[in-house]
Amino acid sequence: MCPMISRSLETIISQKLTDNKAVLLFGARQTGKTTLLHSIFGDRSDVLWLNGDNLDTNQMLAEGSASRYRTLFAPYQTIVIDEAQYIDNIGRIIKIFTDHLPGKKIIATGSSSFDLANKTSEPLTGRKWEFRLYPLSFGEMSGHHGMVEELRQLPSRLLFGSYPEVINNPGNEKEILKLLSDSYLYKDLLIWANVKHSDMLVRLLQLLALQVGSEVSYYELSRNLGIDRGTVERYLDILEKTYVVFTLHSLSRNHRNELKKGKKVYFYDNGIRNALIANFAPLNLRQDAGMLWENYLMSERQKKLHYENLWTKQYFWRTTTQVEIDYIEESDGVLHAFEFKWNPVRKRPKAPESFMQAYPGSTHSVITPGNVEEWLS
Repeated sequence: MCPMISRSLETIISQKLTDNKAVLLFGARQTGKTTLLHSIFGDRSDVLWLNGDNLDTNQMLAEGSASRYRTLFAPYQTIVIDEAQYIDNIGRIIKIFTDHLPGKKIIATGSSSFDLANKTSEPLTGRKWEFRLYPLSFGEMSGHHGMVEELRQLPSRLLFGSYPEVINNPGNEKEILKLLSDSYLYKDLLIWANVKHSDMLVRLLQLLALQVGSEVSYYELSRNLGIDRGTVERYLDILEKTYVVFTLHSLSRNHRNELKKGKKVYFYDNGIRNALIANFAPLNLRQDAGMLWENYLMSERQKKLHYENLWTKQYFWRTTTQVEIDYIEESDGVLHAFEFKWNPVRKRPKAPESFMQAYPGSTHSVITPGNVEEWLS
C-alpha cells in the first residue's frame, strides 16, 4: 500500500470553504471522493458525515425545513453528504442551506449527476461550486513519486488505468478491475436508467471499447444491439452522466468535405475499458496500442483542464476523404491541433494541408511518450 497520494482538488476545494456556497463533488465510484474530503477535514468534531444511501439520512433530510435543519445541525459547521444523488429533493435541501443557514457549509458528493436522478428541481445557479474527481492523474502521480517514475509507468497506465485501488495494489490489478467493472459501473445506471437487461449495457460498452478513437455511429450501434437508436442515445447520455465515458464532437465550420456531425467516445479510465473486453495483454502483443494511447491522453487531458480550470472547446476533425486530426482545442479564437503517436516517429508529421488552408493560424503538435510530460504536467 503506497502512502496517501495528494489530490489536485484538495487545495482547490479547501479554498472554497470560507463562503456560503455549496460544494458539489462528482465522480465515478471508487475515485476517492470520500477519502479526499476526509483528508481535508480530518477528525474535526464540527463536521457531520451523512450517507444518502442510508434510509435514515434520506428520511431526516427529505422533509426538513430551515428551522428544523438549524436545530438538527446546530453543533456542526460543515455537513458532508456522500452519495447525495439518493436524497429526495437534494436540490431544495442544498438551496435551504445556502439561503437560510449562514455560516453552515454543505458539501455533497455524487457518483452520478443529480439531474440524472431528477433531484435538482431547485436551481442552484450562483449557490454552488461544482467539481469532478477523476481517477488519479499524471500530474498527481508525478507529484507523488516523481515524473521519471510516472513516465516509466506509462505502459501500466495504458493497460490498468489509474483508479486509486488499482495503483495502491500492484499485482492485483486484474482482480480489482473486474470487481470495479462488474459492480460500480452499473449501480447508478440500473437505478436511474430503468435498464431492464444489464447485458445490453455491457454489450454497448464493449462495442464502444472497441471503437475508441473512431467515429461512433448510433445507427450501427443500434443495429448491432438490436435496439432502436433513441435507446442507444439515452444509454450513452446516462453513461456520460455516471462518469463512465465522455464524448468528443467533430469540428465543422462548413468547409468543404468536413464531417458535419461526427462523434467519438472515450473512457475515463483505460483499465475499465480493457476490463470490459477482458484484454490485459502486454502492449507489444496488441493491435490496439495506439487506441489505448489515444484514450489515455484524452482522459488525462480532461483531468488537467478541469483541475487547472482551463476553459477550451474540444473537437476532432475529419473529412469525407478520411483526412483527420485526433484532437483539437480552441482557446481565445485559435485552434490547436494534436496528433497522438504511441510509437516513436522519425520525422515530425505535418498538419494536413487541407486543415491549415481551412484554418490558417492554427498550431499543430504531435504527442508521443517522448514529450507527453509537456502536455500533461
